Amino acid sequence: MVVGLTGGIGSGKSTVAELFEALGVPVYSSDKEAKKLMTRKKIRKQISSLLGEKAYLEGELNRQFIAAKVFNNASLLGELNSIVHPAVKNHFLAWKNKQNYPYVIQETAILFENGLEGRFDKIILVTAPEKVRINRVTNRDKVTVEEVKARIANQWGDEEKSKKSDFIINNIDLTETTKKVHEIHNQLLKLCK
Repeated sequence: MVVGLTGGIGSGKSTVAELFEALGVPVYSSDKEAKKLMTRKKIRKQISSLLGEKAYLEGELNRQFIAAKVFNNASLLGELNSIVHPAVKNHFLAWKNKQNYPYVIQETAILFENGLEGRFDKIILVTAPEKVRINRVTNRDKVTVEEVKARIANQWGDEEKSKKSDFIINNIDLTETTKKVHEIHNQLLKLCK
């Protein structure tokens, strides 16, 4: 079974992913893997020709430059996604085929925005109040409130995502979140039988 794990920026998807991993569940982080894939020669060449040579600094992804270029330009973001997403999809499928567990989780931030819900048997949505999310991201990424709000504006709202999700984790308190992860894990194991 393939389970999608999603949520807006700063909702705590990675924290929830780590809690599932601690239970032995194989978790694929689309974001982390995309960043690795974006340093591969073929993809790097495509991104450089799309965004310019500044997209990479000393061979490393220049994330701030890329974010500044694409987050307020929907068509550029779409072109970048059309390079990265197929590579991530193929990489995930190869990874999934090597796993030996009743279910796997693919953590992906913009699951609904990219129309990917059909790829998953179940979907877990991680939510948190916008104020909490903004606070988390400004502290984590050392960016401005305005930059975080611009990223949030590019994602669907939690209300919209909730309607299409099978499980919802309101990630404010770690103890409660951990309890919820255990509940969902047990339900998923039952569904796999």
